[in-house]
Amino acid sequence: MDSGTRMAPLADVPDASSLLVTLRDEAGEDVEFVLVRADGGDSEGAEEEVRAWHNVCPHWTDVRFDSGSGAEVRNGDLVCTKHGATFGCESGDCDFGPPEGSSLTGVDVAVRDGGVYLVDEDYEFVRVGAAETERDRSTNPGERLGF
Repeated sequence: MDSGTRMAPLADVPDASSLLVTLRDEAGEDVEFVLVRADGGDSEGAEEEVRAWHNVCPHWTDVRFDSGSGAEVRNGDLVCTKHGATFGCESGDCDFGPPEGSSLTGVDVAVRDGGVYLVDEDYEFVRVGAAETERDRSTNPGERLGF
């Protein structure tokens, strides 16, 4: 397996939030993912773990966890602030809310040498931050009615 592409320093992935990154899939589309600490940031002495989850709630796929200022992470769960669903940061499984029983789509990342690396061969790293695509304002969280 390829050693991967360094996306960010581990220190840039917050304990109680997320770091938004943009990756490019095999079709050439930019896709947003959130990097979250899988250990909740409180496993003293343990190997640090980070997971990368697609930045959409499976209940409403136009709802993003992180709009650019960090997603809410509470008690080891990634929280969809639109309807309160929670997803385990480590597993991506929904344990509460309308999409209960579903799982988030992830990509393979690794932590080493103080950095977070993309090791999933189906994606390439584009940037830290949001995808640079024009968003339909009528489908953004809080704007479902298009006002």
